Amino acid sequence: MTETNILARDEIQEITGLTTNNLDAYWMPFTANRQFKKDPRLLVKAKDMHYTAADGRQILDGTAGLWCCNAGHGRQKIVEAVQKQVAELDYAPAFQMAHPKSFELAARLAALMPDPLNHVFYTNSGSESVETALKMALAYHKAKGEGSRTRLIGRERGYHGVNFGGISVGGMVANRKQFGAMLAGVDHIRHTHGIAGNEFSKGVPKNGIEYAEDLMRLIQLHDPSTIAAVIVEPVAGSAGVILPPEGYLKRLRDICDEHGILLIFDEVITGFGRLGTPFGVDYFDVIPDLVTTAKGLTSGVVPMGAVFASSKVYDAFMTGPEHLIELFHGYTYSAHPLACAAALATLDVYAEEELLTRGAKMAQYWQDALHSLRDCPNVIDIRNIGLIGAIELEPIAGEPTKRAFTAFLKAYEKNILIRTTGDTIAMSPPLVISESEIDVLVGTLRDVLKNLD
Repeated sequence: MTETNILARDEIQEITGLTTNNLDAYWMPFTANRQFKKDPRLLVKAKDMHYTAADGRQILDGTAGLWCCNAGHGRQKIVEAVQKQVAELDYAPAFQMAHPKSFELAARLAALMPDPLNHVFYTNSGSESVETALKMALAYHKAKGEGSRTRLIGRERGYHGVNFGGISVGGMVANRKQFGAMLAGVDHIRHTHGIAGNEFSKGVPKNGIEYAEDLMRLIQLHDPSTIAAVIVEPVAGSAGVILPPEGYLKRLRDICDEHGILLIFDEVITGFGRLGTPFGVDYFDVIPDLVTTAKGLTSGVVPMGAVFASSKVYDAFMTGPEHLIELFHGYTYSAHPLACAAALATLDVYAEEELLTRGAKMAQYWQDALHSLRDCPNVIDIRNIGLIGAIELEPIAGEPTKRAFTAFLKAYEKNILIRTTGDTIAMSPPLVISESEIDVLVGTLRDVLKNLD
């Protein structure tokens, strides 16, 4: 065993039964595969706020898995619901058939949203939710007799999943550059990161509402009659926790209304309590026409996503002969029974423990803890909102991302799990985190940063 108490590759293989061929067969997503397979980081169990690594160490989860395990790990109510469901009804076809829990879940989800976001379409992931919302937007305008509205507007540094629609409206260069031409008819407004005077802001930054006016530039360039929808994350998570300036989202809503453009919020990360409110819709008091969700919907237990559609959008399709399909779209696993059971139990846990609003109670303690790292070496910015936080580091000259990735590795050695994107450390712990666990998470990160080259 090494000095850091992390097992070597051969020891991990002995414990888990892995062989070299096993390691090599799996092409891991968003991972430096060669680096990982030289020194694997394997998680074998999870409970509440902690993972158990293959060597038995308890790893404090500072990321809710991948922004998704909002209720923590191993929640008995959710586990039992899935176990019961798989024995009762393992699968039901999603086309021309359904099962009761799909309707029960949709009604409960719709009840969490303000009017008129009253309709739910099921997917299996955030990426699929984005594809669904984009297709709904295009088909909506065609149904309204405005078929010329085919242009989609995203935002620089936006992340909307990994399918072609999502990377087209997304604005993260690394996610696009390997894949050739994107969808035609897509443009991007400017991002809101790094606006002068917003460094080390606590919560939503004061400066930058004027960046919403960049949408007017594209409207004037393309003509509003050609634009179908604008899609933005209320808080850009995967790009490094980029917050919207005060009034920015309301101004986007006003511009879209003025020009007949649908507004889509991508709430795959901000949904289900992450900001201290059920959704970003509530936090920012802005109601879009479509909302994409996933992740926290089942607390990561079973893959599932959902798109909330306003009555205006839904009703536009409910015309013509009743026996005809209104929207030629869906997935084999839409409203999968296990996913619905997991989601219903997750909503129960959220309600019983008031987790959808607990982030608001913890936000001040979280904010104070994060900003205590301001004096650490190489820290150039800290951002926070709800139970999300980011520490941006000065990049190493000529080696972008290396400093943050090194911090990730050293943090894992010290038994905390963080996430990095570029040279930014991002954290989004399960909503059940305690003040003492925040102290451990941030205190350990301080030790990492103090000893980072």
